[in-house]
Amino acid sequence: MIDRRLEKYAYVLVNHSLSLKKGDLFVVSGGVQSAPLIKEVYRQAIEVGANPYTRVGIDGLGEIFYKYSSEKQLKYVSPISKFEIENIDAQLSIISPANTRSMTNIDPKKQAVSSVAHQELHDLFLNRAAKKELRWSLTEYPTNAAAQDAEMSLEEYENFIFNAAHVNAKNPIDYWKKVYMEQEKIRKMLNTKKKIHVVAKDTDLTVSVAQRKWINCYGKENFPDGEVFTGPVENSADGFINYSFPASHGGREVNDIQFWFKKGSVVKAKASKGEKFLQTMLDMDAGSRKIGEFAFGTNQGIKRYIKNTLFDEKIAGTIHIAVGSGYPETGSKNKSSLHWDMMCDLRKNGEVYADGELIYKNGKFLKI
Repeated sequence: MIDRRLEKYAYVLVNHSLSLKKGDLFVVSGGVQSAPLIKEVYRQAIEVGANPYTRVGIDGLGEIFYKYSSEKQLKYVSPISKFEIENIDAQLSIISPANTRSMTNIDPKKQAVSSVAHQELHDLFLNRAAKKELRWSLTEYPTNAAAQDAEMSLEEYENFIFNAAHVNAKNPIDYWKKVYMEQEKIRKMLNTKKKIHVVAKDTDLTVSVAQRKWINCYGKENFPDGEVFTGPVENSADGFINYSFPASHGGREVNDIQFWFKKGSVVKAKASKGEKFLQTMLDMDAGSRKIGEFAFGTNQGIKRYIKNTLFDEKIAGTIHIAVGSGYPETGSKNKSSLHWDMMCDLRKNGEVYADGELIYKNGKFLKI
């Protein structure tokens, strides 16, 4: 018998996150571990009249690809993948790792080569999404591997995910609509500002957000959700930042990241673990050392770091700043094959100023 919470989880994904409708061409992708959620989303998509199909992956294929591919194979871009992005109406990607460290010993240069080669597809996807031609969402299905990273039992991790998604609410969609209304006040306030200044432990960073749009995230592109973000002016970042938590990308974990910015670009980077990988990613292309996203996390149901970016970047009282590609709907012009979110905890002695005025202190907005 399916967990009733999973039914509600799928219901929110189908009817809120993706707003599926009759005739939509809809792809669901995930690992074999996520089969219960894939099947439930598939069933509900059929019921609303969409045309769903699935891409179910098995673990280890990525490791095989990077270990044995030639440079020509790394650079190959499938015309089938391009056709899919050009034609689908909606996409759901389900994270469901069996091993969160399977890519640890892969050559990062190979990962960078493949990422750069696929930038055309990445840009195509972002542009269709910005034009509202393609709806997409990223979510998570609980697995033992992710639970172990979070230092939880599988049951505890399931409860954590369902609580973060607020599917225990009488009507979860109504809950996320309420989140929209609350965050809209923040978005409107931020939209009037031109300069953001962050001050925290080993952090003093300014960015310009003049004429950039802030986006209210309430369970659409990510689920669970809870953030308000923008794309800063590309040459504006100046100062330094110390990220509070380890940051993962491409199956690698990097600890104690510190960045120094000048005229928008990372001019110096340090890490206590994974620094070589970090430098390789920053050297990926012309846009990988610039900031593509600046965001405030707002989800009160997520209170601690669990080594999972989908959730960690939503922790209420934190900000996350991504190096690499920006989202066109914010006005960001930064293009890159990289998009790497990194979190800074502001819940203790953290401050954010906007145009010289203190608007955020110790993880909370003031005067909202």
